[in-house]
Amino acid sequence: MNIYDVNKGLTEALNETQNLLVGETFLVRELFLGYRWNRIPHKDRLLLGILFLNHVNNTSGELHAIEKTPSNQQRYMKIGNSSVPDVNGSSIYSVETIQGLP
Repeated sequence: MNIYDVNKGLTEALNETQNLLVGETFLVRELFLGYRWNRIPHKDRLLLGILFLNHVNNTSGELHAIEKTPSNQQRYMKIGNSSVPDVNGSSIYSVETIQGLP
């Protein structure tokens, strides 16, 4: 039986966010290749989501939880500093922009 290391998965997910552009929105599952996400046991995927949200909420980094999807999955947005281009190539999103989202 293969045991999944949730802490290692959290580290991998956080590292993968470095490849995102400022302003991009994402779900935790999108940080993994499809087959890798599907190989993680369901209970560990849930725990990974909880740990990721906890990390985002307890750090003042460049990731913010912005909304829930209709299927109750947490959506996130990468927020960065002005030295990093956003997905539109112009304006940089701010915390105030995030708080104004529906």
